[in-house]
Amino acid sequence: MAFQALTIAGSDSGGGAGIQADLKTFSALNVYGASVLTAITAQNTRAVTAVEPVTPAMIRAQMAAVFDDLEIGAVKIGMLGGPDSINAVAQGLARCMAPVVLDPVMIAKSGDTLLADDAVAVLRAKMLPLADVLTPNLPEAARLLDAPEAGDEATMLEQGRALLALGPRAVLMKGGHGSGADCVDLLVTPDDVLRLSARRIATTNTHGTGCTLSAAIAAGLALGLALPEAVRAAHSYLQAAIAAADRLNIGAGHGPVHHFHAVWRNV
Repeated sequence: MAFQALTIAGSDSGGGAGIQADLKTFSALNVYGASVLTAITAQNTRAVTAVEPVTPAMIRAQMAAVFDDLEIGAVKIGMLGGPDSINAVAQGLARCMAPVVLDPVMIAKSGDTLLADDAVAVLRAKMLPLADVLTPNLPEAARLLDAPEAGDEATMLEQGRALLALGPRAVLMKGGHGSGADCVDLLVTPDDVLRLSARRIATTNTHGTGCTLSAAIAAGLALGLALPEAVRAAHSYLQAAIAAADRLNIGAGHGPVHHFHAVWRNV
């Protein structure tokens, strides 16, 4: 039986983030990927030039079609865009028993906004309680909490616990936007804190890192790993994908990580 995971996210026409990054990650990690499209973006490594949302009815129809036929072992949720899309996804998840990884996508690597201001409160109220693990970066955590961005591990932990109080079963505070020679992530649960540290890699090719990490966690959960093991495995996979990113030489801006670094032996 094939292990199966579902990504619910927007499309990145440049191929580095969103649905495209998620499906690449699933495939690289031996998981069959299904998809529900929430928005179409016109973007490349330099900018997002247009965004067109998929109708709520179509989002619900895609989710129903997938859940009616596939044995989904985990769900990754990325870009939702606006309140109508968030509500549609929340409704569609009512019949889902699989663990949910929620990546609260708000801003593209280029700096372009991907979540409308009026959607933040809806995301907080409707989606966070449905998440088995929430995976915000430091700016996203700050925006969800209406707080200043964390500048140290103590504040990261404090904000992770504050986000736990909003409903998710676990919070992975991602330190990629921090400073220092090491990048630290904290997996915060009601009973424990798992600290993951890695040396920062000198590259501008980090487009899609958040999508890739959350998709890799979902892949691990679909394969039957417990959450801490899925997060550890995803962390290692992403670090290797970033380390190999410069081998791709894609685009003139923030290029993608190398999802198939272990498969494409000649690239």
